[in-house]
Amino acid sequence: MASIPGFIVTGSLPLPWGAAAAKALAGGFGFGTKKKSFPYTGTIRPAKMSPTRVVPDDIPRPDYAIDGIPKARKPTMPWDIVIQSPEDIAAMRVVCRMAREVLDAAGRAVRVGATTDEIDAIVHAETIARGAYPSPLNYNGFPKSCCTSVNEVVCHGFPNAYVLRDGDIINVDVTCYYGGFHGDCSETFLVGNVDARGRELVKTTYDCLNAGIAVCKPGVPYHNIGGVIEDLAHAAGFTTTPNFCGHGVHRVFHDNPTVLHYRNVVPNGVMKPGITFTIEPMINEGTAKNVMWPDDWTATTKDGKRSAQFEHTLLITEDGVERLTARLPTSVPFFWEEE
Repeated sequence: MASIPGFIVTGSLPLPWGAAAAKALAGGFGFGTKKKSFPYTGTIRPAKMSPTRVVPDDIPRPDYAIDGIPKARKPTMPWDIVIQSPEDIAAMRVVCRMAREVLDAAGRAVRVGATTDEIDAIVHAETIARGAYPSPLNYNGFPKSCCTSVNEVVCHGFPNAYVLRDGDIINVDVTCYYGGFHGDCSETFLVGNVDARGRELVKTTYDCLNAGIAVCKPGVPYHNIGGVIEDLAHAAGFTTTPNFCGHGVHRVFHDNPTVLHYRNVVPNGVMKPGITFTIEPMINEGTAKNVMWPDDWTATTKDGKRSAQFEHTLLITEDGVERLTARLPTSVPFFWEEE
């Protein structure tokens, strides 16, 4: 998940590790300053939300489900990264397949006239139908079962009464918790007829994800991912968001490694077989700077222009990388596959 994707880093450059980690752990998906009036940057505004959805009592919950407080804490050093056992990897494959199926169900619901709350209802129902828990629900108080980020919303948008309009783009970020593990993925979908630049933004963002995945194999530093993503985004005239990142994911929703989506030399370890993490670039039509809404979750571009995101949960194998949330033959086709 946009992270929900990953931890917030704050600023145009990463803070020293200790400070960045403290900010991330304190803020979860995002943080900001509450104001009586707020200068919204684009056309999206807060809207009425439905009551919090209920998870059946017989579905196992993560440690934050009741009080909203994640109990696990990231290791002190950024290169301290959990290696999954064969049994853990088998469990990750199961939950990641669930997350993919749920995301595909959400994608099939994207259409002109649908509300983002309707998409959340589908994500919730499809998740609990599999005996899983929707990981975003009450994570640091997040009120919904997925994130729906429309147009200028970079990440962590609340599903609500907003009605999708012809020409919108929407990222749906899904994470499922099952068997003690989290599986995390997201995609950006077109709503009706999207203009050429918007379509280019979405395609480039997907290409950025693939470029980041292509460098992954044992022995590669995690900071190598950001450079290839930034180069590809800039070549197309877009920018890459610095304030949110990919992350380790397994029994813990957000863990080491931190995966930055721009050129950096942060010493956050090297890839080893058995490590699971996400890459989830957020690519922008205009500025890379963003604004946090007073809800302390919703992040938008500072200039109100559009942003897109794609995400996979990945496993480093002995000789490369596996997409644990890989697309299925039944997944919603990309628009460029239909042209």
